[in-house]
Amino acid sequence: MRRIFLFILPILIVVAGAFTLFGYFQVRFEEDKLIDDLKRKSKHVAEAMELSTRGVFVSKDMRNANYLVEKFEARERLQGCVLYDKDGNIIAITKRFNDWKEKDKPYLNDILSSKNPRGELEKFKDHTVYSYILPVTDDEGQVLGLVEVIYDTSYVLTRLTEIWKRISATLIILVIIIFIIAVFLHKQIFALPVQRLTEWFQHFQKGETDEAHPVKEKGELGKLASEVEQVALSLRVKRRTISDEAQVRLEKEETWTEIKLRDVVHAKLGENALFVVSNREPYMHVIDETTGAARCITPASGVVTALHPILCACGGTWIAHGAGNADRKFVNSKDKLGVPPEDNRYILKRIWLSKEEEDGYYYGFANEGLWPLCHNTHTRPIFREADWEIYKKVNQKFADGVLAELPAKNPFVFIQDYHFTLLGRIIKEKRPDATIALFWHIPWPTPESFLICPYRKEILDGMLGCDLIGFHVQSHCNNFLDTANRLLESRVDTEKFSVVRLDKETFIRAFPISVNGYMTGNIMEKDLTKQIEAIKSELDLEDKIIGIGVDRIDYTKGIIERVLAIDRFFEKYPEYKKKVVFMQLAAPSRIHIKRYHDLMSEIDELVEKKNWKHMDGAWKPIIYLKKHFSAEEIKPFYKMADFCIVSSLHDGMNLVAKEYVASKRDLAGALILSQFTGAARELTDAVQFNPYAIEEFTQAIKLTLEMPIDEKKKRMENMRRIITENNVYRWAGNIITELTALKKS
Repeated sequence: MRRIFLFILPILIVVAGAFTLFGYFQVRFEEDKLIDDLKRKSKHVAEAMELSTRGVFVSKDMRNANYLVEKFEARERLQGCVLYDKDGNIIAITKRFNDWKEKDKPYLNDILSSKNPRGELEKFKDHTVYSYILPVTDDEGQVLGLVEVIYDTSYVLTRLTEIWKRISATLIILVIIIFIIAVFLHKQIFALPVQRLTEWFQHFQKGETDEAHPVKEKGELGKLASEVEQVALSLRVKRRTISDEAQVRLEKEETWTEIKLRDVVHAKLGENALFVVSNREPYMHVIDETTGAARCITPASGVVTALHPILCACGGTWIAHGAGNADRKFVNSKDKLGVPPEDNRYILKRIWLSKEEEDGYYYGFANEGLWPLCHNTHTRPIFREADWEIYKKVNQKFADGVLAELPAKNPFVFIQDYHFTLLGRIIKEKRPDATIALFWHIPWPTPESFLICPYRKEILDGMLGCDLIGFHVQSHCNNFLDTANRLLESRVDTEKFSVVRLDKETFIRAFPISVNGYMTGNIMEKDLTKQIEAIKSELDLEDKIIGIGVDRIDYTKGIIERVLAIDRFFEKYPEYKKKVVFMQLAAPSRIHIKRYHDLMSEIDELVEKKNWKHMDGAWKPIIYLKKHFSAEEIKPFYKMADFCIVSSLHDGMNLVAKEYVASKRDLAGALILSQFTGAARELTDAVQFNPYAIEEFTQAIKLTLEMPIDEKKKRMENMRRIITENNVYRWAGNIITELTALKKS
């Protein structure tokens, strides 16, 4: 429409200008004509009265004078008549025009002396009248008096207004006709061919590349359509070739790598697109408070850590909430952008949420309700009806965003976590051909715990709209099957590990998530060494045994228990003072929720108190760094740490433990791991402990510090082998393989 308007605007300006100029001259002509006609009428009436008034002036008959002026009162447009004696005094005037007496008339003397008639437009009160004055003389030429005829001129303005209205109406009709004709021509000549080509592009985007383009026009548009058709043909052939080549390579490779995962995707999915849905986006654009410039950051999130390498390996579309305050500046017209920014490997589509939606869906229902419900950390879940309604609304909004992107045939949708329990069912109802997997990154509670949720049936029903639901460990799968069996009308098949509801079967599987296994990434070893040296120098860590903890500030991570255990460690073993330093990297999270806000204050106060208790000179036991750290910034801390503490009170997997192990290529390090993490099932060579038992926690730290170097290396070697074999590419490959197997069955 904007293009049409810009095309028509010059034409409309020319037409409007021409009509306005024509109307101006027509109105001026009509005005002159009406005024001339008025002058003639006035002169004619005055001359007709001359003979009658001569006798009145001679005889000074006032009765006849009044009769004469009143006789004209009923005439059309004639306002009044006035008779003056030879001295310019009024002797008779029309009653309805009596106020005319008060008007100053300096011109009367000139008329009496010159004996010439005068006709002029005069301003009287709020309107204009035409006054014509005729001297009445005797036979000798002496002035006996004056006759003044006054006419109303308002009809002239009325007439001119009517003309302008007709001109304006004609102009509006003409503009509408021109606009309609222009729109019609634009649609026939340009819009319809482009629309047909756009629709074909959309089919091509969704995978329907076998159709010939519908544009039959010759010229540039037809050439463009033909060229795009050739590109589509080439892509179709290339995709098939890549799929076949990937299948061949897949049969030869054993170790799971980025390349092998890409081959799995090409071999298993072929032309079918992969869509990942999560609340957290892998990249967000924020305004730097110091410089005011926009910068791109990677949010602190285990989901991002796990999924980003997968999308980089195999491409696809990641659909997530655009939470950055500068996110809108970096998307295209479809709210998409290529990521990573420096090397586009996949598409990120951002979904926009209002503050009310974010508060109700994310902070409210998801993180004050479902999060504490699924974690055994003794924090009471809060369920509000208003939050639930917004949660449903946001799930529908994400579903609409996903459905708009899905290709025409057999798409694969990979939903992440507890934010989207309803999404699978919504998508499945619209696209039953879609294969949908949901991965639950946090623990699944027992049926007794889940019974607390007032919306349990809707949540379970939504999740069972998926074809596959994955958990980190088998115990979570068992809890889910028990929950579905007890709280929902469904049939649980314990042999196939599936749930059948409304003739729809959903498979439940354990897929222990992992990391990519190559923690140095693009950082050169010498650059990493320089960073480590700089950190040690800045924080006075030379010749110290360094411990590390890396967490979001969350009550499930056991940070309070960690600080208490370190405090107890230095109480029991003061010989380690000034030798051991523990560094806690803590990323603020969900600060709008009171429980998290209070937790941050509690940790701040506790760290300060314990540091004051044990510090000796410049040394203090805990270095607390509270800010967001990017993945690149964390790597030197992992590398230089002699031990890592993961003390989660309840966790789905905990990728920090695996990241730390993956970073230890030299095998120099030790992992102290809570037995309540999913990672504890795989990393059995870690020093495991109960974070609620502070004495046991303390002994785990001492055991680690006093463990022989050879044993540390052996344990680390075993854990690294597990992570190398069961890395994130294997995790994703297993899920995709399982999905494609379900699709064929």
